[in-house]
Amino acid sequence: MSLPLAGELIQNRLLAQLRDDDRSRLAPHFHRFELEANHVLQKAGEDVEHTWFPCGSALAAFSIWIDDDDHSVEVGVIGNEGAVGGIVSNGHIPAYATALVRSPGKFLRIRTSALEQAKLDSIALRHWFSRYSDCLLAQIFQTAACNATHTISQRTAKWLLAGIARTQGKEIAMTQENLAQLLGVGRTFVTRVVHKLRDEGLISTRRGVFVIEDEEALRKRSCPCTALIEDHFDTVLHGIYPVD
Repeated sequence: MSLPLAGELIQNRLLAQLRDDDRSRLAPHFHRFELEANHVLQKAGEDVEHTWFPCGSALAAFSIWIDDDDHSVEVGVIGNEGAVGGIVSNGHIPAYATALVRSPGKFLRIRTSALEQAKLDSIALRHWFSRYSDCLLAQIFQTAACNATHTISQRTAKWLLAGIARTQGKEIAMTQENLAQLLGVGRTFVTRVVHKLRDEGLISTRRGVFVIEDEEALRKRSCPCTALIEDHFDTVLHGIYPVD
């Protein structure tokens, strides 16, 4: 754990779009962490004491456990466009989902109580995070519909596209086991889909990394869910600050 430099806050796009005075209001309360895959950010049933902001290529995911501790389904992936934790609550409400690191990297952490105080001091901050919570809920709604409707192949393409959209590159640090957990299916299903995508030249792989080789072709293979969510983000997360 260490204190971030002021410029590091803009490595998270949700923070980067804040006005300088609002970002400065939050900056002293952040700490920097370098986290590995599968690190637990919050556990279901525990109070949400911290809010985490992925930076750069880091990814987190919300996981819902089904029936027992051996099977879970991912219901949302969060990268440098968003945050995990006490976005709306005041930090004394238990988390419903477990949040895990899915792609390793830098995370900025702030106590939710400090974030709440900053939102009381700035109505723009309060509105900004309320709008983000709407976008996050929309993503979870769309994921539920996607899981019930689309094929494993379509959903694999969707998650890979979502990964590069959040990391702003062509590589995603993620194992096939992690991808299977995102999809809520066994690894053997994912292995077959990955082999097919690789044989067709859409992706390549190396240990713990997916590389997108043909993004346009992968988009044709994907369901439309990622584009729908991106459109919603673009619509909702605008207009907080007045135009000078």
